Amino acid sequence: MFIIKKIVSPFLSPVTLSLLISFIGLFFLLATKKTRTGKLLVSAGLLLMLFLSYGFVSDRVIEPLEYRYKPYDMQLTNELLKSQNQFPLKYVVVLGAGHISDPSLPVTSQISDDSLIRLTEGIIIHRKNMASKLVLSGGIVFDSISDSEMMARVAEELGIDRNDIIMEAESKDTEDEVRFIKRIVKDNPFVLVTSANHMPRAMAMFQKLGLDPIPAPTRHYVKRGTGEPHDYFPWAMNLAKAEAAFHEYFGMIWAKLSGQI
Repeated sequence: MFIIKKIVSPFLSPVTLSLLISFIGLFFLLATKKTRTGKLLVSAGLLLMLFLSYGFVSDRVIEPLEYRYKPYDMQLTNELLKSQNQFPLKYVVVLGAGHISDPSLPVTSQISDDSLIRLTEGIIIHRKNMASKLVLSGGIVFDSISDSEMMARVAEELGIDRNDIIMEAESKDTEDEVRFIKRIVKDNPFVLVTSANHMPRAMAMFQKLGLDPIPAPTRHYVKRGTGEPHDYFPWAMNLAKAEAAFHEYFGMIWAKLSGQI
């Protein structure tokens, strides 16, 4: 099932969908007499890609996911833990987001941007809660080294003692991570660090298993500032925002249908 998801998911990205629609339309134009259908499909595919490449569109698509949970607040967390007689915080959990091991590169270049940002946020929170353990999650998928091991190497380079790190190196996806992390944290409160767009699905899956993480979303695509000129022009980064949003929306649908949330 994991392999099937990995094969199917790229076809649900906005870029792939747009190109697929356009190429089907091109087929109708060149190989059939249904030229009207072909023109409509080619136009629809190109317009979809153009539409999602604008920031004011892609931001609206991903923003509901990213702002579902507020950033980590140490004071509120400490107050919550004290009210539950669970102070101090024991675990800071960081979900992995992939890597490609290449010994010729620095370790910060071998992990994905999402992993690096999540790990940085996790380290910041861990250092504010020195009694905590940093739980790094992610197993071996397509690489010979696990996500958790690669993140641990980066964490060590950033000054984190290996004794303060717990690695969950068996999982292949979020569904696995939730189950294996539960074995580590048990019933103890913990901070959950993941990308802001991924946080709603991750929280729902943990809550389905009876856990109630303290959310610490990071890696926000949408910044509620004054904006930049390229927000009003087609830009590849805006397609990346839309792709991240599509991935999560389809992931939530799958999780709902499979009983994970």
